[in-house]
Amino acid sequence: MSHTLEQAIAVGATKLAPTSDSAKLDAQVLLLHILQKPRSYLFTWPDNLLSSDEQRQYDEFCERRLNGEPVAHIIGQREFWSLALEVNATTLIPRPDTETLVEQALALTVPEQAKVLDLGTGTGAIALALGSEMPTWQITAVDKVADAVALATRNQQRLAIDNVQVKQSNWFSALKNEQFNLIVTNPPYIEHDDKHLKEGDVRFEPLSALVADEAGMADIKQIITQSRDYLLPSGYLLIEHGFEQGEAVRHLFKQMAYINIKTVKDLGNNDRVTLAQWP
Repeated sequence: MSHTLEQAIAVGATKLAPTSDSAKLDAQVLLLHILQKPRSYLFTWPDNLLSSDEQRQYDEFCERRLNGEPVAHIIGQREFWSLALEVNATTLIPRPDTETLVEQALALTVPEQAKVLDLGTGTGAIALALGSEMPTWQITAVDKVADAVALATRNQQRLAIDNVQVKQSNWFSALKNEQFNLIVTNPPYIEHDDKHLKEGDVRFEPLSALVADEAGMADIKQIITQSRDYLLPSGYLLIEHGFEQGEAVRHLFKQMAYINIKTVKDLGNNDRVTLAQWP
C-alpha cells in the first residue's frame, strides 16, 4: 500500500528511530533521493501519493538504514561545503566537523597562486572545497587507494573544479621534489581498540582510513615529520585529529621545530584541527 509523502516520512522516522539519532531527517533524505526533488517539495505537496515503485524503493532503503547502513552509502552521495559528492564504501564519508579544517585553511595568509596538497583525499572533499573557493590555488589531492583516487577524480570532473589534480600516492611517495605553501590532511587517527569502531556509520567505512598505530598517532607523526621536506618557507600544515589528541599533536609540532602552533575546536566545541607553520 502506497503512502502520502507525509505518511511515508512519519512511518520511516518511526521505523528508523532505534537505529538513528536523526530518524526523521534520514527518512526525508532517502525519500527525496527517490523522488529527485528539493526538500521544499515535502512541505509543498505532503498529500502526494508515492507510486508503487517509489514505495517499494523507499521501504527497501529504510530497511537498509535500519540495518545500520549509512544514508550516504544508500543514496551514493553526501553534501560537503555545499558540494554534492559521490561516496562509496572505499573511503570515509565526509563529515561536518571536517569543514573546520577547510575554514582554517581559507583563513590563512598564503600566496594568491598557492600550491596546496591534500593528503589522503578520499572523496576529494577537502581539496574540492578549497578549489571551489580559491580558483587561483593549484591543488594536488593524493590517496594511496586506487578506488579512492578514481572516486575523487569523478567528483572533480563532475563538479568541474579544474584547479584540483588527483593522483595516487602513499602520503608523499609520488611527490618527489615538490613543495607546497599549504598541506592539509584528515589522516587515520583512531586507536585499534576504540569502542566507536563498532558503532554507527564507521562500521561501514574502511578501517585503513580510520585506524592508526601508536594510539592513533602513527600517521600524524609521519606527516608532521615528512612535511618539513615538502613545505615552502612559512608554509602551513593543518591536521584533523581526535578530540583528545590536541595536546599530543601540538607537542609533535613543537618537537619538529614548527612555529605558530594552535589547535581549533569543531562545531561540538572539541579539539579537532591543529595547525602550524614551517619557519
